[in-house]
Amino acid sequence: GLASWLLGIRAADMLPLHPMRGALFENWVVTEHLKARCNAGDSADLYFWRDNNGLEADLIFEQDNRLQMVEIKSGQTITSDTIRAGQRATRMAEDEALTPWLIYGGDESHERSGVKIFGWRDFQAPITQA
Repeated sequence: GLASWLLGIRAADMLPLHPMRGALFENWVVTEHLKARCNAGDSADLYFWRDNNGLEADLIFEQDNRLQMVEIKSGQTITSDTIRAGQRATRMAEDEALTPWLIYGGDESHERSGVKIFGWRDFQAPITQA
């Protein structure tokens, strides 16, 4: 809310077209994940990773001695490029990575091409189980 206000977003209908929408959505997902971990008594060890070729993971955390890679996209449509982004980040960790997650601005949750996809309303379910 405060970040939106400081960016000049005064109404919900302004957000879909705002250039900072993606950053705000990503920040919201990470913050919610952090709150869920703290409420569960887990450590707040959350990470971001990017290499010199632009390969990145928006959120990384350890679960069962393996790495959970999370790609976060504010869009409501899942494209093959979005799926590939999650797959590429997981290849970086090889056998130490769990099935990658994609959290996006849409409503449907399912699995596609080896990526677990969570709509914005459903993404807290796997966090509380992690």
